[in-house]
Amino acid sequence: MDCNLTRRGFLKETAWIGMATTALNATGRAGAAPQPKGTLPKIKLGDLEVSRLILGSNPFFGFSHQGKEKDEEMREYYTDERIMAVLDEAAALGVTAVAAPPYERWIALFAKYIANGGKLRIWIAQPDVEPEKMKTAIADAAQGGAKAIFVQGACVERQFRENHLDVLKDWVEYIRSFNLPAGLASHRPDVHLVAEEKGFPTDFYFQCFFQPGAEDTYHMEDRKKAVATIRKIDKPVVAYKILAAGRLSAEEGFEFAFKHLREKDGVCVGVYPNSKSAMMEEDVALAVQMSRIRSK
Repeated sequence: MDCNLTRRGFLKETAWIGMATTALNATGRAGAAPQPKGTLPKIKLGDLEVSRLILGSNPFFGFSHQGKEKDEEMREYYTDERIMAVLDEAAALGVTAVAAPPYERWIALFAKYIANGGKLRIWIAQPDVEPEKMKTAIADAAQGGAKAIFVQGACVERQFRENHLDVLKDWVEYIRSFNLPAGLASHRPDVHLVAEEKGFPTDFYFQCFFQPGAEDTYHMEDRKKAVATIRKIDKPVVAYKILAAGRLSAEEGFEFAFKHLREKDGVCVGVYPNSKSAMMEEDVALAVQMSRIRSK
């Protein structure tokens, strides 16, 4: 099948999106319009079924990876109400899960969102704290309503560098003690392969496409190493930073990712409507279109 996304093909895929977005009211919250069926494919993280496109949360907390000015701009833009509006917009378009750290603000916000009838019901937690606080963060996530938990990449890599593989395995086992799917994230292409070799009881992985340097540099060869790793792992893998933190166009980033991922793999992408109002719609349309490309 042709891997290129033509303008005509893109518009065809987005036709149903216009129907869904008419359900958004003046505040941006989604109405009760039915979600089109058979559009955005699903994957499974352990026994948890989620949409193949997972909503990322870096922009919610000002993690732009584009400099301090952009970080501050995102933090000012993303009020609690705007975050909840984006969650509902994503749900209206078929996205079923969001990945976010178990920060106190997020746990309170998500609880309020669910209590008020929020449409996006699955939170995948990503604890990103110091080692001595990790189990507390995992417990907070489990008790705060997370449906799956994976340890954030930098935290994983720190233990890997220090050869504390027993600590990583213990964290995974602790997540599973809450009867939740457990995973690890990494920016490096070798960490997950070692975890598999050592028999870690993981259910899934999050693999970054890039290994940002001290100055947030992004090298295209990194994502080739990332997909090579993904193809060696039997478990489902969610790719993140597929757009190099906004340095690649959505078309280019989604096309590369879905061309190389397997059907059981997904992607996690955040959005920042302040720079492009239809960003969520575009991402969903691309995920639908590109999911039809068979991996070689």
